[in-house]
Amino acid sequence: MGTIVCQTCNSAVDHFEDEKVTTYYAKCADCQCSEKSEDLA
Repeated sequence: MGTIVCQTCNSAVDHFEDEKVTTYYAKCADCQCSEKSEDLA
């Protein structure tokens, strides 16, 4: 089982089938977390 996690807000974006437990990091498409992180910088 694999998981795709948002690298900005750490929420789970999606799950996928895999032979090993795997975590990939990406950015959310739906949430505004990228705008929030730019405001904090």
